[in-house]
Amino acid sequence: MSLTRRNFLKVNGAVLTLPFMPSLAGEIKKGEKPAKKLAMMYIPNGIVRRGFFPGEEEATLPGFVGGFNADKTKNKVRKQNTPGIHKLEFTSTQQPLKEHHKDVTLVTGMDRTFKNGQDVHAQGASCYLTSVSPEQAAEKGWKYPNGRSLDQVIGDRVGRGNILKTLEISCNGFAKPKEDIYFNNISWYGPGKIAPSIKDPQKLYERLFMADSYQSHLTEVTDLVLEDAKSLSRKLGNEDKQTLNEFMEMIRNIEIRIARQKKMINDADIRIPKNEILPRGEYIKLQADLMLLAFQMGITNISTFMIGPERWDATLLYEGVFPKPVQHHNMTHNQKGNGWKELQKIDIFHMEQYAYVISRMKEIKEADGSSMLDNSLVTYGAALGDGATHQFFDLPFMIAGKGQDQIKQGRFIQCKSGTLNSNMWLSLAKLMGVEIDSFADSNDVISDLWT
Repeated sequence: MSLTRRNFLKVNGAVLTLPFMPSLAGEIKKGEKPAKKLAMMYIPNGIVRRGFFPGEEEATLPGFVGGFNADKTKNKVRKQNTPGIHKLEFTSTQQPLKEHHKDVTLVTGMDRTFKNGQDVHAQGASCYLTSVSPEQAAEKGWKYPNGRSLDQVIGDRVGRGNILKTLEISCNGFAKPKEDIYFNNISWYGPGKIAPSIKDPQKLYERLFMADSYQSHLTEVTDLVLEDAKSLSRKLGNEDKQTLNEFMEMIRNIEIRIARQKKMINDADIRIPKNEILPRGEYIKLQADLMLLAFQMGITNISTFMIGPERWDATLLYEGVFPKPVQHHNMTHNQKGNGWKELQKIDIFHMEQYAYVISRMKEIKEADGSSMLDNSLVTYGAALGDGATHQFFDLPFMIAGKGQDQIKQGRFIQCKSGTLNSNMWLSLAKLMGVEIDSFADSNDVISDLWT
């Protein structure tokens, strides 16, 4: 029997697309590579610069600056970059990445443009991957500079052979909306046309496994497909049997975690978004594992992943970090004294989630024996260079994975201060095989990314 990447187990409407298994697919064509994958992870409310940026460990602690006012004086206050490439030395916030020192690169010096008339956090999130300039928005008559986002542009070109061209994920665990959609979405089909992110793990699971998403789901998918899996297992080689067993165990593990999380929500009796009682790390890792499962199964190769929403003045429970829920946004405005040290704990916590994704992608093997990370690009960044000043300049950005040996990792790339972040988006598009000459307000690529 010859199977392809699209083979699946199916019972009563539940669909499990299988990971690639060579013993069922015949010989792999010489030189054939797995599909490239792109995951863009987004952190909210900026970052503590002292802990993240090399050379700013003793910088003056920022005071509050509202709106887009910080950008008016950026050339006077910013630390100008000397362009170049250096060995990556991890700062205090980046310590969770130390075991991945050969897999990540830090890029600094990037700015983004802004358009007055919208909340700085809302424009931060909603325009993060669109990067339309004020002039371009005015020319097209757009109220806000959020055109078609990068993930959608790439998905249009390289995602046509997948079940989903793109996948949008959010880790905003609140039961009801508090802010409007611009604070909680980074993916857009076009101006005002949201590509809605999925924040409920159960709904995300259903979207991946059900032909008719969001209908009542099977209680125990694993039990129902077990007999099919056993039958299939008899046709597999030893390595592929292990792959199938690991795959089925991952499905079962995800189901157990979803059930546990749903019980926590029900027990908390959440009606309004006051306290987010779900442990953040467990929630984020569950969503991340579902994203990686979608990659492994070939359902999609492009995903956005919001670790949290912008602003959203409600408390969050960071397990193992604080004894009780805290409010991230408010903390960013109070960095003086020792305030920045408490805030940095959240930055480190977020970095641990990034490290988790990298670790998992290194563990997952592709058909040619390479790791998923070898064939992927995984970015990590924020829309604001600092949560107190709300600046749109000197943005934090990291990238993991080699994109099939296109990127040399373990480096610190200092771009010229003021380099447009849309240049990075154009570079990512090209690294993913999309042949375009420009993206939004870009004027070049980040050429130092390439090996």
